[in-house]
Amino acid sequence: MNVPDVCAAQPANGERVRTVVAAAGSLTVVTAGQSCELTGLHSLDDRGRLLLRVPDDGALAAEITLAPRGVVGAVLKFTDIAPAAVRDRVRARVTLTGWLAPAGGEAREPGVALRLDFAHAELETAAGTATVGLDELTLSSADPLAAYEADMLTHLVDGHSDVVALLTRLAEPRLVQGVRRVLPVSLDRYGLTLRLEHTHTHHDVRLPFTTPLSDAAQAGGRIQELLAAARACCRRHGSPSRP
Repeated sequence: MNVPDVCAAQPANGERVRTVVAAAGSLTVVTAGQSCELTGLHSLDDRGRLLLRVPDDGALAAEITLAPRGVVGAVLKFTDIAPAAVRDRVRARVTLTGWLAPAGGEAREPGVALRLDFAHAELETAAGTATVGLDELTLSSADPLAAYEADMLTHLVDGHSDVVALLTRLAEPRLVQGVRRVLPVSLDRYGLTLRLEHTHTHHDVRLPFTTPLSDAAQAGGRIQELLAAARACCRRHGSPSRP
């Protein structure tokens, strides 16, 4: 069971979708004719449009070439997985629905450039499933930590387990009682989330920053603020085992 701290500041759904897509290393493309896995072949342009570059001799490029008007209905699926080896590592699933068509423009790289003409997005998290429309997605941007979160969390786990344990002082004491392991499960511009694992359940505890950060360079300072608050905390409870 995962009980999230819903009171702390959280990314909006549109921002969450943008972040998952920007950080994902791979995706699944499903059309009427096929389902294929693509790794390292998608990007978001300055206007937030999803672009794919696929092999020109591949089945997906052939399907679009043969399709009427060169447009194919498609579903693109992304899975957001926690960098740390926590229990239940899937943090979110994003499904984009729309039409794939040639992107046009000058060919600067090998392969065929495709764009997704967006219809709607679906975001699935532990809190439920939400639909994100075009307007919301257009007005959103990816979290500034999207490209750095995995390295930052891995660094915390591998080199600073004492820091992670100290931060549990900011959680409600009742949640820490009986905890077997604590790991950082997510980091975004609004705060850090710890996963407190018990024998059969787990809880996510949100540690919000005093103010949202605007770029990745501010992350270290925000973590130090949390540590200062943890050291000053007057609560006394048993320390969980280190990861």
